[in-house]
Amino acid sequence: MTNRGTGSAARIRGGRFRDTAWGVLLAGLAAATAACSSGPERPPEMPTADAPVIKLLREPVEVAPFTVADLSGRVISSTELLGKVVIVNFWATWCPPCRDEIPDLIKLQDKYRDQLVVLGISEDEGPVEDVQAFVAEHQMNYPVVMTTPALRKIFRGVTALPTTFVLDRDGKIAQKHVGLLNAQVTELETQVLSGISVNARIERVEDLDRARLENAAHATEIPGVDLTTLTPAKRTEAIKAMNADDCTCGCGLTLAECRINDPECPVSLPLAQELAKRFAAN
Repeated sequence: MTNRGTGSAARIRGGRFRDTAWGVLLAGLAAATAACSSGPERPPEMPTADAPVIKLLREPVEVAPFTVADLSGRVISSTELLGKVVIVNFWATWCPPCRDEIPDLIKLQDKYRDQLVVLGISEDEGPVEDVQAFVAEHQMNYPVVMTTPALRKIFRGVTALPTTFVLDRDGKIAQKHVGLLNAQVTELETQVLSGISVNARIERVEDLDRARLENAAHATEIPGVDLTTLTPAKRTEAIKAMNADDCTCGCGLTLAECRINDPECPVSLPLAQELAKRFAAN
């Protein structure tokens, strides 16, 4: 009797335990659901009427593979940057707007460290130690490398500082900014290109730089250069030469491209004019 009674009591207590456990579990699930529903609202799936507009290139531009070494000697390959948004920022320590945007870039790198890499390209011509001291003083938390002709060839058309290229997760140029960055726009671009849902409208735009550079190859006139004294054959040869010779202003463009992209460039103008004179004299 005692054994049967004890067994019966055990079965009753076991059943009550299971009922209690299920009750606790269901209550926990209900509490979790309530907590989730009362948490922060998810970002809107569709942008609101007053959402800011983010402009991205209709056809992102391919970027040739590159490898650089930062100021500490660490080697960085463009391949290892794939999968993240990359902000390539051409700057210099002597450039006031460059210095002004550094705090925003530091905040952006810290906030989106898992989705973003800011890569500073220093255009300083002085000792690298001066740039290292500047980076340390301003506690820049992203890699900085010194510019090279190869980088200028890859990121073409840097005619003013700061100039910033925004690369998508496929390593293609999605946008280019000349001048001081707008912190809000740069953050929204980072979010959109990272796949983060944000309240913003995306506008796809044409790459005007690409159009200008493509026009250089088919140009019949070069801004600031008098080609009227040349025969049609010599004019064609002169323009062909200007599309082959590099401008030495540091833009990474040919003479023809630089003249068309930046007619105010004081370096490409005399070079192109001198080339035209040589063809006229021959």
